[in-house]
Amino acid sequence: MKKRLLTASLAALAALSLSACSGGGKPAETTAAPQTTAEAASDETKAEESKDGAEAAAKAPEEYKGTVVVYSPHDADPLNAGVNLFMQKYPNVKVEVVAAGTGELCNRIAAESANPIADVLWGGGADSLAAFKEYFAPYVCANDEFIGDAYKDSEDMWIGESPLPMVIFYNKDLIQKDGLAIPETWEDLTKPEWKGKIAYCLPSKSGSAYTQLCTMILGHGGKEAGWDFIKKLYDNLDGKIVDSSGKCHKMVADGEFYAGLTLEKSAVQYKEDPSVGFVYPKDGTSAVPDGVALVKGGPNEENAKLFIDFVTSKECQTEQSKNWGRRPVRSDMEVGEGMAKLQDIVLVDYDFDWAANEKEAIIEKFNDIMVD
Repeated sequence: MKKRLLTASLAALAALSLSACSGGGKPAETTAAPQTTAEAASDETKAEESKDGAEAAAKAPEEYKGTVVVYSPHDADPLNAGVNLFMQKYPNVKVEVVAAGTGELCNRIAAESANPIADVLWGGGADSLAAFKEYFAPYVCANDEFIGDAYKDSEDMWIGESPLPMVIFYNKDLIQKDGLAIPETWEDLTKPEWKGKIAYCLPSKSGSAYTQLCTMILGHGGKEAGWDFIKKLYDNLDGKIVDSSGKCHKMVADGEFYAGLTLEKSAVQYKEDPSVGFVYPKDGTSAVPDGVALVKGGPNEENAKLFIDFVTSKECQTEQSKNWGRRPVRSDMEVGEGMAKLQDIVLVDYDFDWAANEKEAIIEKFNDIMVD
């Protein structure tokens, strides 16, 4: 979904020595269940996982030893914080972090697949992870019961850890000046009064803009008919298209556009600014999560599962939400200030595999609309 720039200081994180501590259960020894496996087999797997988890519960944190290699595109601050928290909890586990963009890390995992170096990929949009899931191994984490089906792969190849709803961000002052109504849907943005007033980034330039494109297609007729809506929206951009998704919310806040398509986590940064606001489109948005995945054949499987259990734990999710504004994926946690609960947001049925596997064709079709 998106790639994050990591600061140079992150390099210092590489090869962090961690020690482990407490309580989380030993990750279940999950074996990939073939998609065609009968329900009974699935029940057996769950039972086995419960058994393993119970055994792990008796294992002292200090007994976890060795190394875990984590590839991550997360921003430096939340990445550092998450790793440091893990280090405090499991002081005898050495963590080695390799930081780069999602695409680079996925391609690296693919290139290393004959002799994997990474154990875990922490971060990166789920649709990006879905495109590389042949290089991941299935794993049902210890926190599975708190993660809705919409936020994990049906074959357990990736687990969502922070949903990222798409929103319409708007400038209240400009809207009031022109006597407009605040847009409540994507459809509203296709009305004549919004022509030339919308900030939207090129989907070929931005992962979040690509997710917004797929969201609107899926929410307005589907993979074929949805393109009619995209043509209407593009016409209303009036030839104005932004080259960076990070500019969309900034240009709205600066008064260069009346409304813009952006991420919730960007919009909430303006919660103290009375001149702007945002809405979750009532005709359906998406909340494609950042994900975490177990690398197939990684050298430190037990610690990899331990790390995945940790980043989906309430402890880590609370810290990431409170200090870094990252929406928790867990159903047993409250969201941060200014955010709606996921169950109160209208969501489209986002097809991760389609978005991942058809990206080149979808981008090409959007580009064709631009030149027609």
